[in-house]
Amino acid sequence: MGICLSCFFGKRSRGGLYEPLLLENEREAVADLLTYLENRADTNFFEGDPLRALSTLAYSDNVDLQRSAALAFAEITEKDVREVDRETMEPIMYLLQSHDVEVQRAASAALGNLAVNTENKLLIVQMGGLEPLIRQMLSPNVEVQCNAVGCITNLATHDENKSKIAKSGALVPLTRLARSKDMRVQRNATGALLNMTHSDENRQQLVNAGAIPVLVGLLNSPDTDVQYYCTTALSNIAVDAMNRKKLASSETRLVQSLIGLMDSTSLKVQCQAALALRNLASDEKYQLEIVRSRGLPPLLRLLQSSFLPLILSSVACIRNISIHPLNESPIIDAGFLSPLIQLLAYEENEEIQCHAISTLRNLAASAERNKRAIVDAGAVERIRELVLSVPMSVQSEMTACVAVLALSDELKPRLLKLNICQVLLPLTNSSSVEVQGNSAAAIGNLSSKVQDYSPFVKVWEQPAGGLHGYLQRFLDSTDKTFQHIAIWTIVQFLEGRDSQLFTNIKSSNTIVSAINRLAEYGVTPDGEEPLDDDDDSDEGEIVALARKTLAMTRVVISDLPSISPPDFDF
Repeated sequence: MGICLSCFFGKRSRGGLYEPLLLENEREAVADLLTYLENRADTNFFEGDPLRALSTLAYSDNVDLQRSAALAFAEITEKDVREVDRETMEPIMYLLQSHDVEVQRAASAALGNLAVNTENKLLIVQMGGLEPLIRQMLSPNVEVQCNAVGCITNLATHDENKSKIAKSGALVPLTRLARSKDMRVQRNATGALLNMTHSDENRQQLVNAGAIPVLVGLLNSPDTDVQYYCTTALSNIAVDAMNRKKLASSETRLVQSLIGLMDSTSLKVQCQAALALRNLASDEKYQLEIVRSRGLPPLLRLLQSSFLPLILSSVACIRNISIHPLNESPIIDAGFLSPLIQLLAYEENEEIQCHAISTLRNLAASAERNKRAIVDAGAVERIRELVLSVPMSVQSEMTACVAVLALSDELKPRLLKLNICQVLLPLTNSSSVEVQGNSAAAIGNLSSKVQDYSPFVKVWEQPAGGLHGYLQRFLDSTDKTFQHIAIWTIVQFLEGRDSQLFTNIKSSNTIVSAINRLAEYGVTPDGEEPLDDDDDSDEGEIVALARKTLAMTRVVISDLPSISPPDFDF
């Protein structure tokens, strides 16, 4: 960008003399500025005499001087962006309100450059910069539009500015300019719209301004930057349930367009397309539609990528899709099991591990066939190998997955043979309540209706205190849910009629004592029972199970109602 000042000193008259065009102070400012520009590397134009010279030209009634000042500010700020004060900002703000197109263009460029600085973003809005920028967005001049929108884009990256921009009336012209035939204007406008999608209130105002159909339409733009901005903006908009409903009712091609963008040549567009689908898949309708629209193959391809953001976005998406029971078999049949199991060991990113195991748990939720496929694919071996060393959030998901798999009567012997109890038992003493509960639930599910209880006998004392220690802790817990799991598990062991387990339980004074205490919950000192017959609380069930246990082990306390124990053959 070149700045010419020498032409303002005067013009030749017919008599050969020069007529003065400038006021004396303007002539001095021009001369000083020329000197400063010649030594620009050593000059700070944001204060002192250099700023006064620029300000003199900016406030001049001579439009040519204003142009020179605006061009100088634009060139200086392009190379030197720093925090400035109101004194520096005022002449630029004044130039911004000029009716001259060249002055507008250069002033908005300077303001956009300064708006890269965080503090300057706030100052520009505080000084009323939005109103003239909005007027310039309505200019018929494409260069003015481009610079004004670019400045708004920078201002909108500061959280404190976003609501002010949304309330300023800027969203409607921004939405209109997103359809500009000029690609620079389109990029800046869609970038500004994206920056406005980071809060609930602003997203709603964007929707009200008619931004959704514009953003959806631009998903098919030939420009990857525009695709990225629009995809990311729609992903943010889709965070809100009401917006998802609006998208579902009005944008019938949205899912298909996003699936197509997962094959984009741009990795960042692929990533944001998967994230947008992930957010849409918070709703049941979209979970089904993504599968019906053949979204699984590109998601599987991204899942097997070596680029972490692609892996994360795709595994997060498939996790949401897997929530719907009708999608379980299609996902398994599409070949996701092996890649998901491999991601369990993705130590570089805990979130990826969590999404992968959570997806496996979802896929195991309904059909026996799917549970069997997950076990056949080696998921249990991988969980056993990793669960004691992965982060706590991953442990919680892994133990929950085992608990779901352990509901299968067919698979229980296989899980026990894989020594899954050896890793579950230490986790029943985890510092995480969720991990403790999930591990105990898995053991409880495994304990029901199995033919061979020797795997449980094997771990009665070890590891980590074994079944014995776990049952003691849970029976003595103040958590009713933990008590319930433990006493229910003991009932399953006793009903399994394994003589060694029976002996182990009956000979444990601590376990028997704890069962006695639980059985007495429902008895008052006078021998009456305060619990209602229809009491379905945890406490009522715990009392019932404790008494059943005492009856089954032939341990009867005199102040409890008599319960005839069943006959066992050991």
